[in-house]
Amino acid sequence: MQSDNPTAAILLIGDEILSGRTRDLNAHHLADVLNAIGIDLREIRVVADDHAAIVAALRALDRHLGGAWDMVFSSGGIGPTHDDITADAVAEAYGAALELNPDARRVMEEHWGARGVEITESRLRMARIPRGATLIRNAVSAAPGFSIGGLHVMAGVPSVFRSMVEAIVPQLATGRPVQSATIEVLRPESEVAEDLRAVADAHPSLSLGSYPFRDDRGYGTNVVVRGLDAGEVERARAALVERFGA
Repeated sequence: MQSDNPTAAILLIGDEILSGRTRDLNAHHLADVLNAIGIDLREIRVVADDHAAIVAALRALDRHLGGAWDMVFSSGGIGPTHDDITADAVAEAYGAALELNPDARRVMEEHWGARGVEITESRLRMARIPRGATLIRNAVSAAPGFSIGGLHVMAGVPSVFRSMVEAIVPQLATGRPVQSATIEVLRPESEVAEDLRAVADAHPSLSLGSYPFRDDRGYGTNVVVRGLDAGEVERARAALVERFGA
């Protein structure tokens, strides 16, 4: 699909994802959001709770560091425990000092104080922010995320992550939302391949994909057309319907 939209990657951080102990929900949610606001998600990467691996991933992904994409959204590793090392790795990657951010500390202390929660050194780890970063509001549990360069650092807990996504979206550079159409064809994928290729060749600005399935009707294929021009998407859809009788 040809696009002039801003590009993005998602970086999921955590041993628990790689081990299969935790099923990621955040990338699925964010992908839907980015698609709706015209940001092209180009990559999803998962790394362990490993300082060097996080630094390397950020340098590969964020265009501000010589990487591939305009924006990076990370999830995980900004909690109060010893293995929450995302802030440390981000500070190294961007060459920024890591410091106790007074605004983050104030928001957290006000939130905890109102609930009678003890303020400990472990909890204050979540106020350690690279110098020069801006905070991302957390309406669920107060401890903020932060943005630096093209990176937006957010929590791994899904409810908190969604709160931070909601807070950051109005600040993002956006483009044209992707338009899509789906045609269900009751034929196996191998029988639609040639017609699909012909329509794809006739509409090079679009992305056409095929996704096989099997149900009580037998084998079938969902053909999905995606693009930024609604008219072009409709013309490709009509051409597919004509060929498949869908």
